[in-house]
Amino acid sequence: MFASYAPHLIYPIGYIYHDLDHLFSPAVPPVTPGARVAASIEILDDILAGQAAEQALTRWARNSRFAGSKDRAAVRDLVFAALRTWRSDAVLGGGADGRARMIGRLRAEGADIDAHFDSAGHAPAPLAEEEQQAGAVPTETGDRWNLPEWLLPQWQAALGDDAEAAALLAQDRAPITLRVNTRQCSVADVQSALEREQVLTEPNALSPTALTVLSNPRRVRQSQAYTEGWIEMQDAASQAVVDAIPDGVRALDYCAGGGGKALALAARGFTVWAHDIAPGRMADIPDRAERAAVQIRVVAPDQLPAKEKFDVVLCDAPCSGSGAWRRSPEGKWALTQDRLDELNSVQDEILDTAMAHLSANGTLVYVTCSVLTCENEDRIAAFLSRHQGWSCILEKRWPISEAGDGFFTAHLTRG
Repeated sequence: MFASYAPHLIYPIGYIYHDLDHLFSPAVPPVTPGARVAASIEILDDILAGQAAEQALTRWARNSRFAGSKDRAAVRDLVFAALRTWRSDAVLGGGADGRARMIGRLRAEGADIDAHFDSAGHAPAPLAEEEQQAGAVPTETGDRWNLPEWLLPQWQAALGDDAEAAALLAQDRAPITLRVNTRQCSVADVQSALEREQVLTEPNALSPTALTVLSNPRRVRQSQAYTEGWIEMQDAASQAVVDAIPDGVRALDYCAGGGGKALALAARGFTVWAHDIAPGRMADIPDRAERAAVQIRVVAPDQLPAKEKFDVVLCDAPCSGSGAWRRSPEGKWALTQDRLDELNSVQDEILDTAMAHLSANGTLVYVTCSVLTCENEDRIAAFLSRHQGWSCILEKRWPISEAGDGFFTAHLTRG
């Protein structure tokens, strides 16, 4: 199971807000809560059979035209909740298939299981006597923390006394956070504009440009603030990483992906080049830049001249995504030690390659959305051991918290 996810770990989906999809679906009567549970069971069984979560959800939605947007959002929430609590739900439900895990999920939530498993309106069949008796309170660390057994020592070593709290936080839904494009408007103006559309927000302490959404998140993408380019979806710790980058004129986002950090750099006034080894990942950057009223030059690997030098070279490296697993929980079940070792090699290679584009007095910025030492401090130590004459002038972690995801950054300079 979960083998099909492995390729996606190269660029983990750290900032997809799963509850904002299907905004424009036609209004149809909602299906029953029991039918939503039945749909979730079907999707979980597809995932167990090897389908990626998004693929399984999309397939179900296409075959379930009767389901409205609220139904699809509710089913998505159930599926992702089960993925976050994969091990504990199996223990609580007394089994490993989708049905047992949904029984465990409802038990964890204190829901009325009989009301959801009653065969009415496409709901699942009532619990058999053995299902009613099955299940136990999770006691093993891996079950309570909902982490792969092999990863527990590394998680504990990296986080110390905070390991359990971080693991439990990773089982909750992530905050929905906006980055205010202060080139266009102020934070207060955005708050007022969103409030007029019944979207309430509050400042996020991790970054002066960050707002946490408190209500009506599904209205954000339809709001004037979004369509006018005043805001973008971006985790607050991700924004803080960009805030920490020193001032400069030219910046290269070497692993740009969808361009969230490139847009944030451009909003700070940098002239930004966006580069990625897989150019298709950058397809949305031109439209996002146009909406934000900034300019970003998008370049494929064969279009980045060796002579180009930058004040800042940002390496938002491919990683396990362990700091953002509550957004993409299937990632933690797909990760293996071999894959983690491979990622460490990729991270080293990126730093060694990207440094060639740094100006003499520039800053090489390394970033991951990981909490694991082997992807963070160990990679910086390895870089410094390979390259004499370099120094690390900043090394900082942002823990998984109610305000934001887990991030790491380090600033490297010559001399």
